[in-house]
Amino acid sequence: MSHKTKILCTLGPATSSEESIAALMDAGANVFRLNMSHAKHEWAAEMTRIVRHLSQQRGGHHAVLFDLTGPSIRTGDLKEPFKLAEDDAVEFRKAGAEASVDFSTTVNYDGLMEDVSAGNTLVVDNGALLMRIEKVEADRILCRVKTPGSMGSRRHINLPGVRLNLPALTDKDRADLALAVECGADFIAGSFVRDCAHVRELRETMNSLDGEAQIIAKLEDQEAVRNLDAIIREADVIMIARGDLGTEVEFEELPLLQRRIIKRCHEIGTRVIVATQLLESMIQNPTPTRAEVTDVMNAAYEEADVLMLSGETSVGRYPVRCVDALVRIITRIERTAGQGFGQAMLLTDERRKVARAAVTLADSLPEARLVVLTRRGVLANQVAMLRPRTTGFFAVTPRESVCRQLALTRGVRPIKMAFSSNIEETIKRVSNELLKLDLAPKGAPLVIVSDVLSDHFGANSILLHHA
Repeated sequence: MSHKTKILCTLGPATSSEESIAALMDAGANVFRLNMSHAKHEWAAEMTRIVRHLSQQRGGHHAVLFDLTGPSIRTGDLKEPFKLAEDDAVEFRKAGAEASVDFSTTVNYDGLMEDVSAGNTLVVDNGALLMRIEKVEADRILCRVKTPGSMGSRRHINLPGVRLNLPALTDKDRADLALAVECGADFIAGSFVRDCAHVRELRETMNSLDGEAQIIAKLEDQEAVRNLDAIIREADVIMIARGDLGTEVEFEELPLLQRRIIKRCHEIGTRVIVATQLLESMIQNPTPTRAEVTDVMNAAYEEADVLMLSGETSVGRYPVRCVDALVRIITRIERTAGQGFGQAMLLTDERRKVARAAVTLADSLPEARLVVLTRRGVLANQVAMLRPRTTGFFAVTPRESVCRQLALTRGVRPIKMAFSSNIEETIKRVSNELLKLDLAPKGAPLVIVSDVLSDHFGANSILLHHA
């Protein structure tokens, strides 16, 4: 693995074939996202099967992420897009209510009229249109267009700063969640998470279906930012969804907010994904803009665990070139020292203190390799959050599902291997495997840290061995 920062690709019409998914894997993709806002169940199940098959062929541990639609507010279906000029009146009404102005459409959330007030800003299609709410009635709201543009069918609506009483999971989310569990998804992302109770409800619903996926909380509005710490502590992974989040805050605040969230994830010890518009121009163009290169570089410099591609790989003309571009940029920046947020991780328990000691030891020894023995991946994630500088960082686990769930963990290479009841035999196997795969030179120091209890090796222990 040439890059520490992991790469998450969204699959879609441009990347639904075995050949295209294989090319993304070979270019450096680690995880594949299925956007359930657009995906049919049969397609999602087939994509999961293909990813599993191709990953097994390559001896890899590529993961699958089901991204739930969430309780988003959307406009209704239109025969033709509205061409809106400044100061035009636009109406959003409940289904069944009669139109009272020329530009009138339904909205899929009946509680909208109770949640908003005159004077609120309404944002359509991630900022493509800005409107001001002029009047609120029992079955409709009337808005004035502030920025001209086109509004098509089923466009997403944001209401910056407004507390919306939407459910955590819709009926569609529950059906999609059942499919994700049936397909053995490695990660399930909850959209428009607003507090830790929403994360908990998603996890409990998944557990009731006997699912074992890890939960990603997508931060997309101001309420989520207000509840940031609680959400970070409840979720397995945080996603900074900069599309919707960028419509909720002033645009000049977004880079500072991104940095704040990444830093706090490092401190608390939760993995973090930077998503949306990383290489947006490459949907149509074969090379990124210089601004996009800088944006990607900044996210990698801040040592986010994962960078995510959306339209770039789902509908773009150059999906493999996008992954190539990410690999080139992040590999280059990883040759320099990063932001160093990992040094501020809160050492709240014995496991984290042992992780810190292991990283310090491995980083101090020339050619050292850092090896974590773990059954559930928890210790490997904690070690990774400290951002070890060593050239080789490996997590050894007997479970394939844990290997795949480490696909969103920065810097670690998972190795599937059964543990022996004798710890010395386990260490010997690990050493031989690293030598066989040419992942460590003969005689290299191996700093082995484990939270696995055995007869000869206590939990939260460190051992120095030579390959």
